[in-house]
Amino acid sequence: MRAPSYSPQAGEIFASATLADPYPFYRRLREERPVSQVGETGVHLVATRALIEDVLAREEDFSAHLTGVLMRGREGTPTVFALPDSPATRVIATADEPEHAVHRAAVQPRMAARQIAALEEPISRWTRSAVGGWLARGGGDFIPIAEILPAQLVGELLGLPKDDVSRFRVWAMMGGEMLAGDVDEAALMTLASETMKMRDYLGEHLDRARAATCEEIGAPLLHSLARGIAAGQLDREEGIAIATVLFGAGGESTAALIGSAVRRLAEEPLLAEKLRASPDLIPLFVEEIVRLHPPFNFHYRVVRRDSELGGFEIRRGDRLMLLWASANRDAAVFEAPDELRLDRAHPRDHLGFGRGAHFCIGAGVARLEVRVVCEELLARTSQISIAPATRPVYAKSIFTRRLERLVLTASRC
Repeated sequence: MRAPSYSPQAGEIFASATLADPYPFYRRLREERPVSQVGETGVHLVATRALIEDVLAREEDFSAHLTGVLMRGREGTPTVFALPDSPATRVIATADEPEHAVHRAAVQPRMAARQIAALEEPISRWTRSAVGGWLARGGGDFIPIAEILPAQLVGELLGLPKDDVSRFRVWAMMGGEMLAGDVDEAALMTLASETMKMRDYLGEHLDRARAATCEEIGAPLLHSLARGIAAGQLDREEGIAIATVLFGAGGESTAALIGSAVRRLAEEPLLAEKLRASPDLIPLFVEEIVRLHPPFNFHYRVVRRDSELGGFEIRRGDRLMLLWASANRDAAVFEAPDELRLDRAHPRDHLGFGRGAHFCIGAGVARLEVRVVCEELLARTSQISIAPATRPVYAKSIFTRRLERLVLTASRC
């Protein structure tokens, strides 16, 4: 085995150009250093589809627990911010077996295909109202719509009061901030404070669900968690942690996908016109958005024991960053990987929602939300475009690919 692949390029993950457009950076990693250690941090970027699938198949070597995150240090050099061991760092996506199966089983019934299909009517109603109001105002920034719709749905799924949706929007968009990689001390303090408020809020509503648990499969997710606690499968802290993860992941990830989809429609009028003429192609468009612009660029794994990956030595305690966004553009898997194509033979053969046991439990909901927004926007407009003298603005994050500002002009049908 070869020694770890130290790469000066790996430090580019924090560069402004990479944050604005990470895909050229990922391409260089795939071609030159598919396993690349970031400085002296013990964090390795894993860039190709084959290597990522190798990691996913070896849970005995690689844990999903979130033990620390890569950050830019005070002097600009990469460092690792260690996280305390707690339920919040080992639930759902960051849990290993057998706990992962228990957590997933508590949530899965509410995320079944029939339950998701029943959400189309309220999603369509909310979207018609939001897009109609936006058009009546003459267009403008679309991101408030991209954020409020997933927040509303997360609240609906969990069983939270509808009047609290303004709080949902703030909390639902901060799930990835801890992993953003460039957060100063003041921002970390604010994030910690808001996270505690969110946990207290969700804990209060979980306790209400425990006091009057609805046994129906279609009951809100807090009731599913309450049933798991009553059965001894979960404890209260695990229940709150699962609700917290679902809250952030379900809000921020879908908002990111909506923003990416709408930006492509605004920048490619011929594509938008094709989808207007053939709405049945919109689900294929959504899959290409998930492939080309996954909401999360990566997830972490922790090395359980001295091992190897791609012929390189990796040590117990090292961390891997599985670059979904890189694997989704791997030329070894996809023809013309950087192109948006509506005729791919296997449109869902991507890692935009993860893969295997940790495949995103909310993927069906996200697909539905993005499809409905695209359908409604295209049906209500004859033209949309980026507003003159504006540019799309992304969150400053190595983890999420989420627009914070997308100012559009639109012509009604």
